[in-house]
Parts: sequence; structure tokens; C-alpha cells
Amino acid sequence: MRKSGPFDFLSRNPLVLPVAGVIAVLGGLLFWQAGGDLVDIASAKPRHRFGSIEASAAAPSSAAPAIASSAPLKPVPDGPFVVRSILKIDGPIKYGQFYWDESKGPSGPTVITVDLAARTLSVFRDGHEIGATAILKGYGDKPTPLGVFPIMEKDADHVSNIYDAPMPYMLRMTNDGVSIHGANVRKGYATNGCVGVPEEFARRLFAVTKVGDRIIVTDGKRIGVGDPIMVADPGSKS
Repeated sequence: MRKSGPFDFLSRNPLVLPVAGVIAVLGGLLFWQAGGDLVDIASAKPRHRFGSIEASAAAPSSAAPAIASSAPLKPVPDGPFVVRSILKIDGPIKYGQFYWDESKGPSGPTVITVDLAARTLSVFRDGHEIGATAILKGYGDKPTPLGVFPIMEKDADHVSNIYDAPMPYMLRMTNDGVSIHGANVRKGYATNGCVGVPEEFARRLFAVTKVGDRIIVTDGKRIGVGDPIMVADPGSKS
């Protein structure tokens, strides 16, 4: 949610101001612009969702991981399915880029969250976000399904028997083959319903998950520190 500013005041109070008042307002605008939480119009808006940032439409960057420090903690409800900390990520995640930091959440239940609207995926362990990346998703008549899914199968060297295409570090979500797997995550690319992530991120994700761990796929749901991570019975749709 953005901060309210002088523009909001003027839109709610369309009065003709005296010249001195206009000067004062303009001065206030300059001060607010300099110190406010603004985003360059030419860049994608940072958008917090499931602890990380909306995928940028910028050109893909190197697939090497960026080292992210965890945001400062504040008192929050305890429990493995409550967001206890999120990675501190400055700016949009570019296609092909990811963040990974396991310094918090060394053990505990692992939950994967996917926000199709933001085109991002986050990994939580014991309530701490340990990984985040931009994704590819399905479009058109092969969309990525919404809902809560258990990991049904893991296969590091999987090859699709439908498309005869490699799906490295595959985590199967559905009986008809929708999975999270390594892919060439670039602007303009899409999948046939799967969730594609950078291959190195997929390798790390494969290492920290097990069959039965939950994958939660939403289309715009955002949560922050202190919010519950939605974990329903596997197979329930939202």
C-alpha cells in the first residue's frame, strides 16, 4: 500500500488556493518527493507478496544468486505457518535472478508459495523466507492452476513424456503433470501450465523439499510478517 501524499489531499479538496498556499503546497510536494517512498515510473513497482518482490519486466540478469539479508524481525505470532521473517530484497526481481539465504529457518516445515499475478515464488521454512525468484507460468488454454497442492513426486532428471522436454529438479503438483521445475526464465517465455524457475534455484529448492510439502498457488494474494501462510488440505482449490 503506498503512502498518501499531497496529491491525495488536493484530489479530495479541490479548492482554489491563494498564491502563498500554492507555493507552500509545491514546497511540500518537493519535500515529500525527496523523502517519500516513491518508485521511478520507468521501473516496475516493488510489490510485496509472500515476502518478496514482483517480477520485473526488465531484461534477464545473470542466474547467479543474489545474497539477501533477512528483514528485521518484530514480535509476531509463533508457529511454522506464520510469516516470521522475509528476505530483504531491494527492487524488482529480474527474470533469471533469484535470492537465497538459509541463515534463518534452519529447520522446520517447508512451504512454497507462488503468486501468478506478481510472477514470483517464495520458499518458507519454519515461517522464514529462505528463497525467492521470478517465474514463468502457463497462459491461454494451459494456465497454471490455483490451489494448495502437495508435492507428489520428485525427480531431478525428469523428461516430459508429453513434450519430450527436460524438466530438471521436477516437483510434481498434479496428476496431469503440472510441476515446478528448472527452466530458462526469460521475458516473453511461458510454460504449458508448469511453474518454471531458474535451474540453480530449482536445484536448491529440490534439496530442501520432500514429498508431501505444500505448494500454494494464488493470483495476487499478498502476506507479510505476522500473517498466516495459507495451508489448507492438499487438493483444495482457492
